[in-house]
Amino acid sequence: MTRKRLYRSKKKLGQVPGSVVYTGEKVKDQLFLEAFDFTKENCTETQLKTVENVFDFKDTPTVSWININGLNHVKQIEKLGLHYNIHPLVLEDIVNIAQRPKIDEYDDYIFLVLKMLYYDKEKNIVSEQVSFVLGKNYVLSFQEAEGDVFDTVRDRIRQAKGRIRSMSADYLLYTLIDAIVDHYFSVIEILGDKVEDFETDIFSNKVDDDTSKNIQDLKREILRVRRAIFPLREVLNRIEKNDNNLIQQRTLTYYRDIYDHLIQVSENIDIYREMIWSLMDMYMTSISNKMNEVMKVLTIMASIFIPLTFIAGVYGMNFQNMPELHYKYGYYIVWAIMIIIFITLLYYFKRKKWL
Repeated sequence: MTRKRLYRSKKKLGQVPGSVVYTGEKVKDQLFLEAFDFTKENCTETQLKTVENVFDFKDTPTVSWININGLNHVKQIEKLGLHYNIHPLVLEDIVNIAQRPKIDEYDDYIFLVLKMLYYDKEKNIVSEQVSFVLGKNYVLSFQEAEGDVFDTVRDRIRQAKGRIRSMSADYLLYTLIDAIVDHYFSVIEILGDKVEDFETDIFSNKVDDDTSKNIQDLKREILRVRRAIFPLREVLNRIEKNDNNLIQQRTLTYYRDIYDHLIQVSENIDIYREMIWSLMDMYMTSISNKMNEVMKVLTIMASIFIPLTFIAGVYGMNFQNMPELHYKYGYYIVWAIMIIIFITLLYYFKRKKWL
């Protein structure tokens, strides 16, 4: 992870502000463009071949959603930005995937950056930057590669489910943000299952050498999710308080609902964050208890054999004036004394519940 961050930062060193430099690693051979253009009665879904085909959607009376996949095609994105009058600093932020979730307001559009979270097939968490540009009658979305959480939004547009076809572009942006935030709940649910599984294993003493590493990986996972989600509360708060005419008053209620969902997700993250710290303490306590058990057994064994070793040492000196050495039953008596001491100590430790 550290090498990747250093590599991304080097891409930006020495660049003029506003330079459009892609800092990610997901390279697409072709720029993927899809457009949904709709009214309450009709809907057109198109896969566009060139970025010039997007230009026609800027000033139409319909509502348009243009989704762009392939941030490495910076020249094409610059052409799009030039036609839609997008500021060079905004274009720079779109292709710089290390951006923090934020919102910037301009005269004729609003720019937002969010983090889309999901788990891949190997159950590794993936964080992908998604940028939105909200205009009067359009929403532009920019992603690194294909694959997202917007399939439900596409189905609602195609089938005219709900209000999406009868509302304006600000409501379309709401549905896209809501799809991302709703997917946060799936991520949080998986994180919660992982935390509970670790808790069960530690309580059941099912720990091994990899447990500490796995807990640390889960802690980093939670922190990564927290960094992606927490700044979004500020974004939604600014949307709720803004007086930009691009977001209508009737739509603000829906954005407040997203804000409530974010509060719920944030609270769960804080809970899991506290739990993971507790899990590490529990793990260290479990290791310490295991060590104490080993030390207790060794101490008991030493306590038993110390008097026996003393007796064996005394009668192992072979001095001539030791009368027991010449006694006929001396050997058996010493053995009997040692066995009696051994049994007595075992009984004593058992009665004290040390064994």
